[in-house]
Amino acid sequence: MTATAAVPAEARAYLVGGAVRDALLGLPPGDRDWVVVGTDAATMRAAGFHTVGADFPVFLHPQSGEEYALARTERKSGSGHTGFVVHADRGVTLEADLARRDFTINAMAQGADGALIDPLGGQADLAARWLRHCSPAFAEDPLRVLRAARFMARFAPLGFRVHEDTLALMRGMVKAGELGHLVPERVWQELRRALASPQPSAFLRTLRACGALAVVLPEIDALYGVPQRAEYHPEVDTGLHIEMVLDMAARLAPGDAMVGFAALTHDLGKALTPAAVLPRHPGHEHAGLAPLAALCARLKVPNAEAQLAADACREHLNLHRLDELRDASVYELIERCGGLRQGDRIDRLALVCEADRRGRLGHAESDYPQGRMLRACRDAALTVQARHVMREGLEGPALGEALRRARIAAIAAVRRAQPGR
Repeated sequence: MTATAAVPAEARAYLVGGAVRDALLGLPPGDRDWVVVGTDAATMRAAGFHTVGADFPVFLHPQSGEEYALARTERKSGSGHTGFVVHADRGVTLEADLARRDFTINAMAQGADGALIDPLGGQADLAARWLRHCSPAFAEDPLRVLRAARFMARFAPLGFRVHEDTLALMRGMVKAGELGHLVPERVWQELRRALASPQPSAFLRTLRACGALAVVLPEIDALYGVPQRAEYHPEVDTGLHIEMVLDMAARLAPGDAMVGFAALTHDLGKALTPAAVLPRHPGHEHAGLAPLAALCARLKVPNAEAQLAADACREHLNLHRLDELRDASVYELIERCGGLRQGDRIDRLALVCEADRRGRLGHAESDYPQGRMLRACRDAALTVQARHVMREGLEGPALGEALRRARIAAIAAVRRAQPGR
């Protein structure tokens, strides 16, 4: 453990939380957080620490930049995840600080001598692969429902499960309407982190198991139980398909939440298909744009994520049948999706559509040449610049049309060179 020379002499600093948990799991180290016992804010500032916490005393170490928080307790004083009164002084013990945390696997500490402090059995729960709450106070913070689901998205591949007692608490929180107090920015933050995790499907399954999915993501919850044509979707259930697409997206673009969000929302229109035409879903790609816009507005989704999601929702069937499109139609697709200005949008769109095609029962190892061809067409179009088609007297709309034709010709040449075409 790194020496903490700047900590006031009378204080004791402990490594806590995720750094301790991940070390015990043998995972790569991430950010390290520290709890300081036996001192106060004024003494920390006098020792050179920089205050960063507005709601409770958190400081930055003057050399390492790591976060050091005074040991604290919390008392429920209002609604939502911000409705707490924080108490931090020299008398708060390490054990009291650990007891206020969410899960036992996050409530361990390591002292300067390397000894593990584990008053709530976090090490045993790590070994048993349980995600278990620390105390009944878990139910006071609705954000912890989303955190449980997000941790499952990260740790389900290691065999973790939500303990039934914790799941029961989560169901009670949902039934009591606690999740209605969550602010959109925090919902999006947890969703984004889940989508960047190795198994995002576990996020959906955990929320659904406690009834929270219908509250925070009703557009996604509505997809469960909606049938699809078995010849194209052997998994049949649209909700299950979304889970498979999410996990495939995490495999193809690990850590890319933008691809993950587009994968999550690409089939929203299937929930709106009239029952009389099921299991077909004619026009679902355009029907999905309205619920997608509503979801993005409600969660205040950033523009880049919202744009890619709209591209994938609107275009995924076009990309699946790319070989059938005219050269001009391929150019228009690339232009519609901003591929002539932001080339990475096409790269990500191709990944989302590949995840959609491979996120089906029995198709996980299928090839997806459409993605490679879309990228090649984008690259060919971008090789043609205005200076290449300028002729004397050609300007304005005429120049734009000449550029368009030249780019379509470049796309046509790439497609003709495709073997077997």
